Amino acid sequence: MVNFTVDQIRGLMDKVTNIRNMSVIAHVDHGKSTLSDSLVAKAGIISSARAGDSRFMDTRADEQERGITIKSTAISMYFELDADQMEDIPDKSAGNGFLINLIDSPGHVDFSSEVTAALRVTDGALVVVDTISGVSVQTETVLRQALTEMIKPVVMINKVDRAMLERQLPKEELYQNFRRVVEDVNVNIATFQAEGIMGDLQVYPDKGTVAFGSGLHAWGFTLRQFAVRYAKKFGTDRQKLMKHLWGDSFFNPKTKKWSSKSSDKTGNYNDRGFNMFALEPIYRIFDATMNERKDEAFAMADKLEIKITSEERELNGKPLLKVLMRKFLPAAEALMEMICIHLPSPKIAQKYRVGGLYEGPLDDVCAQGIANCDPKGPLMLYVSKMVPTSDKGRFYAFGRVFSGTAASGMKVRIQGPNYRPGKKDDLFLKNIQRTVLMMGRTIESIEDCPAGNIIGLVGIDQYLVKSGTLTTDETAHNMRVMKFSVSPVVQVAVEVKNQQDLPKLIEGLKRLSKSDPCVLVQHLPSGEHIVAGAGELHLEICLKDLEEDHAQVPITVSDPVVGYRETVTAESYDNALSKSPNKHNRIFMKAAPLGEELTKLLEEGKITARQDEKARGRQLVEEFNWDPNDSRKIWAFEPENEPANLMIDSTKGVQYMNEIKDHCISGLRWAVSTGPCAEEPLRGIRFNINDVSLHADSIHRGAGQIMPACRRVVYASILMAQPTLQEPIYLVEVQCPEAAMGGVYSVLNRRRGEVIDEEQRPGTTQMTIKGYLPVNESFGFVTALRAETSGQAFPQSVFDHWSIMNGTALEPGKVADLVKEVRIRKGLQPEMHGLEHYYDKL
Repeated sequence: MVNFTVDQIRGLMDKVTNIRNMSVIAHVDHGKSTLSDSLVAKAGIISSARAGDSRFMDTRADEQERGITIKSTAISMYFELDADQMEDIPDKSAGNGFLINLIDSPGHVDFSSEVTAALRVTDGALVVVDTISGVSVQTETVLRQALTEMIKPVVMINKVDRAMLERQLPKEELYQNFRRVVEDVNVNIATFQAEGIMGDLQVYPDKGTVAFGSGLHAWGFTLRQFAVRYAKKFGTDRQKLMKHLWGDSFFNPKTKKWSSKSSDKTGNYNDRGFNMFALEPIYRIFDATMNERKDEAFAMADKLEIKITSEERELNGKPLLKVLMRKFLPAAEALMEMICIHLPSPKIAQKYRVGGLYEGPLDDVCAQGIANCDPKGPLMLYVSKMVPTSDKGRFYAFGRVFSGTAASGMKVRIQGPNYRPGKKDDLFLKNIQRTVLMMGRTIESIEDCPAGNIIGLVGIDQYLVKSGTLTTDETAHNMRVMKFSVSPVVQVAVEVKNQQDLPKLIEGLKRLSKSDPCVLVQHLPSGEHIVAGAGELHLEICLKDLEEDHAQVPITVSDPVVGYRETVTAESYDNALSKSPNKHNRIFMKAAPLGEELTKLLEEGKITARQDEKARGRQLVEEFNWDPNDSRKIWAFEPENEPANLMIDSTKGVQYMNEIKDHCISGLRWAVSTGPCAEEPLRGIRFNINDVSLHADSIHRGAGQIMPACRRVVYASILMAQPTLQEPIYLVEVQCPEAAMGGVYSVLNRRRGEVIDEEQRPGTTQMTIKGYLPVNESFGFVTALRAETSGQAFPQSVFDHWSIMNGTALEPGKVADLVKEVRIRKGLQPEMHGLEHYYDKL
């Protein structure tokens, strides 16, 4: 039976100190959904016997079939802590009832955008790590995302049962395994940790921020739990005992003394505290149960005060082990304790997160409302994704109230990602129809929702595409747009089988674009409909959803293609010139490469248009040797949402420059989305306006004259600067036995891949090979790898960087052939005509 009511949850929503918003993040198949079951069972939503098997948070049929999570799912649960657990909570709480808003996120790298959307609305993260596999490539990715969003991590080392049953690891070896995993996690945290405002984020078992256990068998423990047990038994201090239960702290049973050495001068052997006090009872239960010494197992159960029913006494082997361990060390207890004690409440978290969340000045009324998590402040609600409802084509806007209170029927300003304060673009004034509580597979209606809580909204989906800000304050700036760790680099063209179904397809594509934070839908002038995803699996799921749910018409899909970026490899050999349509204005421009380092800083938002001009100028002069005058006259960062190109006013003493600035920026914006060679987006180019000659009368130098001229001069300057393409590259991590390494190398070599690192997992014959693989060569890579290594290799790919291809688009060769291929696919003329004079200069 569910042991809480919606009214209880609503009551707790007002007690901000008693709320914990957290995500479960990890590598694929490390046991997130299985582990979440334990908490769902503790809340009484599913029976404890089904915890670990039901994967309650996998709400879609294909998630249950495939055994992987595809969409992140939220659930709100109510728990009560004991008096001794309340003592350890660092900040003052209102009573012992806690509201945990848990979001279970996917582990597969193709669905990383779902992880980002989940992290944005939470304050803490439970990082799940497989004992045997250790910290994998996706664990690193999600940890980096969490720390970028200023999320505090705690760790659960999962699948301990496998280490004990399959690997038969002795106690000391298991301890060393745990220690290695904790060290790996801490190395990653130290690498990505945000500036010191959050304090030390590293995890320590002896402080209770690491739990150990098995999600499948629903048992787990933290060292705090064992310290509480033994402190009562021996009458010692719990905090002191916890320190002895980890690290090089050894206990001599004869002398009853602790030592830092494993043996003393007399040759007596001391046992490690962790092995003796934490692992020993677990090993004894495992040993007695699996070797069918049931009497011994039941005697231990009686000693440990574990109540076993007569039906459970009939069980044997693993089912009995599962019951004993689940009752001896319930995983939910360990997780709940770790979440409530060590993860921050919204009141604490929003104080340090406000700088990274809010785009406006940090002293305005909205920023203050967010920092204080004030339910009476102006409403600031960030919608991070859209969740499909049972009503076809409608969505719940899923987000978090950072300030103020969201209520049914309330009138709000809906600000999309392109909204700018003071302007009317991407802004709607509408009412919230209903506010609902997301409960995994179901929803519950509630009247209103105060600051610090996660909420679903009805009636907002018509005005937002993927994400946006809801506010009641007219001066409010937007909340920052989320940065995804994956890019939609794999594309397919979709068509309908019957032409009369075309309107349904277009409507279906709109809904698909809403339903996934990372999918990109384009309608090309040639009539093609392009769907772009992060990888093969992501695309497969998106197209299945499109056909079965969103459009509900049969569709045909082209072979996957890859999106490229156009760039230049040298400075234009001369000034490019373009005249306006009325021939009265001229613009002279040169294009030059920005350099990969600077382009990455732009894309990551470390150098932005909103920065202080002097500070930015200093950085460009000192780090990239820019001319001081140029560094202060940057006109445009394009494209707007993810800048990767700059336009600079390099003119000296020219009249009317400020009047044509906006028109030039619009011309560049028009050009960056479709380059001159293959109509692919531009990346990593700096455009210098060196001179202009303008008509004296302003009527002859309006937008209609300057914009087309600027676009054409941008194209011309690129063609004069050795244009080429950049292709997307995956970072591939392959895990395989030593014997299968030859197969991995041969498959990578055949596909233009390169190996950058290989290392052996300590204590095993498993190798981890890291390499780069062009996305264009990745189709069918998994199948080829499995065939070559007899299914022993497990690959994981994540988009890593853009790489410049050898050769230029104007000389015969691989790049020119590729440009021709892309042009034919897009319905353009195969050859780029009128370029004869550019060939001569090359």
